[in-house]
Amino acid sequence: MTAQQEIFGPLETRLRVLTWNIWWRYGPWERRRPAIAATLAEIDADVIALQEVWSDETTNLAAELASELGYHHVFASGIEKEGFGFGNALLSRWPIARSDSTMLHENGEGRLAVFAEVDGPRGPVPVFSTHLNWKYEHSHIRQRQVADLAGFVDRMGSKTFPPILCGDFNADPASEEMRLLTGLTTCPVEGLFFHDAWGWAGDGGSGYTWDNANPYARDKFEPNRRIDYILVGDPKARGAGQVVDCRVTGNDPIDGMWPSDHHAVTAELRY
Repeated sequence: MTAQQEIFGPLETRLRVLTWNIWWRYGPWERRRPAIAATLAEIDADVIALQEVWSDETTNLAAELASELGYHHVFASGIEKEGFGFGNALLSRWPIARSDSTMLHENGEGRLAVFAEVDGPRGPVPVFSTHLNWKYEHSHIRQRQVADLAGFVDRMGSKTFPPILCGDFNADPASEEMRLLTGLTTCPVEGLFFHDAWGWAGDGGSGYTWDNANPYARDKFEPNRRIDYILVGDPKARGAGQVVDCRVTGNDPIDGMWPSDHHAVTAELRY
């Protein structure tokens, strides 16, 4: 690479991002936990967004995983279930310069979004982890939650790197709530839209993250769907934030144990 390409050409360094709904304390959660940790260690993402993270009075699973993996973390719980918190988290290989959280439009499920500005080696990276209402018929609620999300991203985002919005949206790519985020209909915040990492750089397959190949999903008697996303704002200078690869991960059992009822999504971005 010439000196001119190093200054003006596209960035060749990468940021690896993972998002995953880790299924709270459901199923055989104590036996699932090592499989979650092993999968995260193997993928070795720079930034990890988690949903359905449990907490109690002294700790939360994100804090434990961060300690084991050597990451920094932020966590927020939106609701309590059976005496345990139920929330979202962000883990980062690098320090977190600032963080915040916000509740989304409420309909009894305690949905929220968590924000972290990652103090990465090549500049700050704004990342969000969220989880929207789950019922099929709740598109109208998810649309209002997306509007809240867009406002939160607009307030928290960075001007030097596009926002990365990760999570379990419980919505198909063609749904109105996802169209609101991907600029295919009127955006909740003018000028704010996201590229779908799988749509941009997936392998052309289904990208299912709710997949009946997983026995925990199969037990729910629901169709295969792509409902977990890494969404990235428009690239900045030299392609910063451009998605160059996206894969479904966390989709194999570890020592015979499936880590979650969802598969994860991992993407690599120019950074």
